Amino acid sequence: MEEKNLDFDKVIERRNTDCLKYDFAVRRGRPENVLPLWVADMDFPTSSLVLDAIQQRVEHGIFGYTESGEGYFEAVADWMQQKHGWSVERRWLVKTPGVVFALAMAVRAYTKEGDAVLIQQPVYYPFTEVIEDNKRKVVSNTLVLGEDGKYHIDFADFEKKIVEQGVKLFLFCSPHNPVSRVWTEEELLQLGEICLKHHVIVVSDEIHEDFVYGANRHIVFANLKKEFADISVTCTSPAKTFNLAGLQVSNIFIPEPKLRAAFRKEIAAAGYSQLNALGLTACEAAYRYGDTWYRAMLHYVEENICYVKTYLQEQLSEIRLIEPEGTYLLWLDFRGLQQTESEREEMIVQKAGLWLDSGAIFGKAGEGFERINVACPRAILTLALEKLKKAIKNS
Repeated sequence: MEEKNLDFDKVIERRNTDCLKYDFAVRRGRPENVLPLWVADMDFPTSSLVLDAIQQRVEHGIFGYTESGEGYFEAVADWMQQKHGWSVERRWLVKTPGVVFALAMAVRAYTKEGDAVLIQQPVYYPFTEVIEDNKRKVVSNTLVLGEDGKYHIDFADFEKKIVEQGVKLFLFCSPHNPVSRVWTEEELLQLGEICLKHHVIVVSDEIHEDFVYGANRHIVFANLKKEFADISVTCTSPAKTFNLAGLQVSNIFIPEPKLRAAFRKEIAAAGYSQLNALGLTACEAAYRYGDTWYRAMLHYVEENICYVKTYLQEQLSEIRLIEPEGTYLLWLDFRGLQQTESEREEMIVQKAGLWLDSGAIFGKAGEGFERINVACPRAILTLALEKLKKAIKNS
């Protein structure tokens, strides 16, 4: 089968498709014609082979309650083994309509109201939301930006927070969104041993696992040691890798039976059962047939990252790029401009006409930063950088 969707330079019009990224600016307080590089989906059509599978399913015409067969699990398991060296078992798998939904179910399954839940800010803001919305307490082991330009875990603070706050649940982001760290084996081992020591369950959001660059290597936390697997909930999805977020399908792996049963119980209490038929079809097809598209897309995104890096060095030296190790989301340090949060927001939104994600929404440690999505055609990325350059020069 031939892959047809390999022209990542092609600009596809997404407006007037009920697209969250493009069609809801005014409703969310931005100008109507703002150029969006905020929410984490790609401006690329997914693999043509995935579309073929969806089309075949659509032509059948019946969309009743649908469950996944053995082929679905085999496709998912093969991808995890081939890409990440992780052998998963079918009984570990719990399917959910998204990773954020899974995070919320984990908070409800493993803690009670008032309990402390640990995160590492600046981090993907739904981490905070699912904790607070479920009446739990957010505790942050804030990441430290080192002199080497990379974020690091303060392990002494990590353990101290666990002990002092009585933490029993840790929401871990790996690779990390938004600071783009791909955690090393040494870091994961140290983190895991602390969690084992204090009986802390680790919910590891690994949705960006397929976006890793250079010599960096994504390591599945649960795959390091059986003891880690026994305290782990590993969240994966084809949503980022194949741009399938709107089809709402995630694969959650929970090896330990009691943890898995508690998780399933919360899903049942939420009234949820089978995933949508097209999501299941798309996931299986993506992992089974999508590798050619994936590799080409990853190469293009990596070239976009290099493009931004060069552009900033040559034309926007006031902005510092935190060296990306993973994800397609860049973390930009605007503190050199010496603006307040409101001044920077005014410059980016009103003067540059851009919609980025302000670092402040990822926690106080994110103030002075912006997150930008570079999974888009080069022409869109160039336009955004030119608009930003003009706004800064005129400020």
